[in-house]
Amino acid sequence: MTTAILVVAGWVCGSMPWGYWLVRIFRGEDIRTKGSGNIGATNVWRLYGRRLGFPAVFLDTAKGFVPALVATKIAGHDAGVLTGAAAMLGHFRPLFLGFRRGGKVVATTGGAFLGVAPIVGGLGAGVWLVVFGLTRYASVASITSALALPFWAWLVGYPWPVIVFAAGASVVVLVLHRANIRRLLRGEEPRFRRAGRAASP
Repeated sequence: MTTAILVVAGWVCGSMPWGYWLVRIFRGEDIRTKGSGNIGATNVWRLYGRRLGFPAVFLDTAKGFVPALVATKIAGHDAGVLTGAAAMLGHFRPLFLGFRRGGKVVATTGGAFLGVAPIVGGLGAGVWLVVFGLTRYASVASITSALALPFWAWLVGYPWPVIVFAAGASVVVLVLHRANIRRLLRGEEPRFRRAGRAASP
């Protein structure tokens, strides 16, 4: 019963569309009609810079981190994994947006791993920062860091539920970035400018 409550709480937290809410509150616009149409932090940062992008990153990460951490502390890694996965699902199809398309779960996945397996989450964040710094492609950084998660979980020695969660999360991130991969192959994926806005391909 406790695990079920934690999972539902994780799903509700994950369903909070912070990118959409921040842009609606501070700019009076619908992020779903701008840029890529995605409500995630990457699209917010690309369009509005770090003033809205940083809070979006922080809140999208926190909504995975907090429920996953609480569940892990209360009921162990099994509950933490299920709760983190529920937060990811909530971000992908948010309750508060009528289950319409949400984000690509990268920040929320990172937060979930910081809560369930902090070393894995920290290593994943490190990979993201290094790859992004070298390429200026948020999509490449997201895909690379996600694919590395199962390896880090196995290398550090986390229990099998965490390794399975890492493998599943990497597949989910990869699948949700299909369009980005196609644009990368065509040379059409936008890079980030250092000021926080996307450059032309």
